[in-house]
Amino acid sequence: MSAASHNHPPARKISVFGRQFTMPRSRGLRIAIGAVLIFGGILGFLPILGFWMIPLGLLVLSYEFALVRRHRRRLVVWWERRRRPN
Repeated sequence: MSAASHNHPPARKISVFGRQFTMPRSRGLRIAIGAVLIFGGILGFLPILGFWMIPLGLLVLSYEFALVRRHRRRLVVWWERRRRPN
């Protein structure tokens, strides 16, 4: 291993339904993927594209922007409280 390989941050991973997916190391590419997923989700009434793409795009963007991350965490907390038996 060279010294240059130690400068890279570790690859980010997204966990969706128990499966982990590695995201690209480039911040710009992650933002572009999230934006494309959201735009494709808006066109969900067309064949192949679907409204499922919007939450996935927001999930990708939540690793980059604090505002989206805050809403994702609130949703996770709400969901876990809802699932927990009294």
